[in-house]
Amino acid sequence: MRFHTDTPPVYDLTYDDVFLMPNRSAVASRFDVDLATSDGTGATIPVVVANMTAVAGRRMAETMARRGGLVVLPQDVDPAAVREIVAWVKSRHVVWDTPLVLTAGDAVADALNLLPKRAHDAVVIVDADGHPVGVVNEAACVGVDRFTRLGEVADPAILTMPLTAAPRDVFDRLHGGRTARVALGVDEEGRLAGVLTEVGALRAELYRPALDDKGRLRVAAAVGVNGDVAAKTTALLEAEVDTLVVDTAHGHQEKMITGLRAIRAAADAVSERHVTIAAGNVVTAEGTRDLVEAGADVVKVGVGPGAMCTTRMMTGVGRPQFSAVLECATAARELGARVWADGGVRHPRDVALALAAGASSVMVGSWFAGTYESPGDLLRDEQGRAYKESFGMASKRAVTARTRGEGAFDRARKALFEEGISTSRMRLDPAAPSVEDLLDAICSGVRSAATYTGASTLEEFHAKAVVGIQSASGFAEGAPRPHGW
Repeated sequence: MRFHTDTPPVYDLTYDDVFLMPNRSAVASRFDVDLATSDGTGATIPVVVANMTAVAGRRMAETMARRGGLVVLPQDVDPAAVREIVAWVKSRHVVWDTPLVLTAGDAVADALNLLPKRAHDAVVIVDADGHPVGVVNEAACVGVDRFTRLGEVADPAILTMPLTAAPRDVFDRLHGGRTARVALGVDEEGRLAGVLTEVGALRAELYRPALDDKGRLRVAAAVGVNGDVAAKTTALLEAEVDTLVVDTAHGHQEKMITGLRAIRAAADAVSERHVTIAAGNVVTAEGTRDLVEAGADVVKVGVGPGAMCTTRMMTGVGRPQFSAVLECATAARELGARVWADGGVRHPRDVALALAAGASSVMVGSWFAGTYESPGDLLRDEQGRAYKESFGMASKRAVTARTRGEGAFDRARKALFEEGISTSRMRLDPAAPSVEDLLDAICSGVRSAATYTGASTLEEFHAKAVVGIQSASGFAEGAPRPHGW
């Protein structure tokens, strides 16, 4: 990457402060752009879901990996639960979505409770042997008593297809159809095994799943720097976690460096493969070099730019994210490592700019909290609009959960020093309520940015990117005004 003018910036820059210049390009289509990362994680799109309790769970992990991204399970999750989640994710089909399943004798209320768990708007009714016999969607439950049995409202017009069916064939069967809205994938005995919508089949052709060496979906997990880090590392790797993320708010400290060295040593001793380890957070070249030398393959960059983070307002510590990513990525690449840009992303353009600055992936947190796939319950505000709650991982809410097993005095002492927002309403977009909808927007934006730059890979994109600096009015000029002036 280079700046548009020969004069280097005299102050640090946020994503809003910069823009990409178009170059002469031979890339004819955005579909010619390969979004695979170069950081050793096996991700085929440059998006990592942050290890936030309100965002990263099993449904998010399954969905993201199926589209090529990566989810980092939080370090607060009990090790036994991590093992169970990882096993569950790796047992999912790499094309067909996990179905929501009930029986004809269940109530409409049961279906309404399940429907917000998935974006495909379908509860499949199965018989005692697991064979599908009908489908219920939200529309079928409108105006119906909540205690009505599903057998009375289920649509028996179902489309079943073998799990081996090509996504394009599934799309063709569903496209323009007047009966079935979803295809039901069945095994050789005709038992329900998956669900695929028309747009899901389309996505299965456009995205490549992130798969491990056994052809299963990938998942990452965070590990802290307190306690027996070697034992924690061993437990996570025995649970078949693919990527480790060593996570603390201030990554450039002795405790992190010591812990990271122990984690690298334990990973090398336990695993026959090279385990990709990400560590952070830092915002300087010196911090980046220290973490890489201590064993990190990827360095997480960002202090204070997150939507739920109050660090900069509480402490004055941090750095504008674009400049932090640019400096840290340059330092990491000199050592053969990569960085993740963690925080500060509000629009697809921000992802493109982070990649242009040299990040291999971008971590997203709260932006993904307001989706069907996030772990939180679907709630309604005073106007009936759907939302989910998000909160920072250093907030009072997160600290309280993290220290539940400690004594009252220690918990009270730690509660005095929380940083972060404990609750925020992240509304679901009725037109795009799934994380897959957001991925479509992000990947479309990044692909288009690459074509404007003349790049067919993310590494080419970084090499060819030309960045300019703009005023606040320059940023405002580029913002659409769909509702007029």
